[in-house]
Amino acid sequence: MIDILICNDDDITSRGIKALAEVASDFGNVTVVAPNSPQSGMGHAISIGEPLRLYEYNFKINGKSIPAFACSGTPVDCVKLATAEILHHKPHLVLSGINHGANYSISVFYSGTMSAAVEGAIEGIPAIGFSLCDYDPKADMSASQKIVYEILNKYVPKLNEFPKNVALNINIPPRKYEEIKGIKITRQAMGRFVEEFDRRIDPYGQPYYWLVGKFKLQDNREDVDYVAVQEGFVSVTPIRLELTAEEVLNKVSEDLREIIREQG
Repeated sequence: MIDILICNDDDITSRGIKALAEVASDFGNVTVVAPNSPQSGMGHAISIGEPLRLYEYNFKINGKSIPAFACSGTPVDCVKLATAEILHHKPHLVLSGINHGANYSISVFYSGTMSAAVEGAIEGIPAIGFSLCDYDPKADMSASQKIVYEILNKYVPKLNEFPKNVALNINIPPRKYEEIKGIKITRQAMGRFVEEFDRRIDPYGQPYYWLVGKFKLQDNREDVDYVAVQEGFVSVTPIRLELTAEEVLNKVSEDLREIIREQG
């Protein structure tokens, strides 16, 4: 049996992480290490100037307890601590999610869910992040569980063939399983959040601000994650670690040619 590490960013009490652990337990020995409070939007943050604490957590799958720990840190902290202090070795597979909400397009940079998966990839571990594009904390996870099962059933038998330095970003439309049109292999859509802030006043008369921006697609391509999900498909996007923009290396080199020469 393989060792599977499960993390998320919604915290260890979320419905999504339990749904993921239930499916993963059919494929290997599951250990859950997740934040003790919501960490959405934390991206790839790690804790440097403060201590990390781990607490054993009562986590049961079908009435059976599995090893689980709540961590005071970020999703990336969870992966690092799990490997170094709980498992004492690299797991065979890192799974993150099932996130409550979409992680397509530019969201991958902000997502704690995907950052946990990417940290697994950094460590050379096959890693997959799952997101259900439904922000309701009580969202029905049954269709997502079937998708997770299908994905794991394909990859677990051949983890040695999993792409190196890559994490899979999987977004699932908020539909019943029989209404999902299929799976599409997609590119990351170009887009951005148009930030707006709702200004409010606290009980002491002081202003505070609540981020309420909306996502805006800036991509005409049809083979991108956002479009696939909107059309009712599961999107599977391979996310690489190396971010160098190869196509503009020569342009930047030409732009800075004089400076480069001046500095030898």
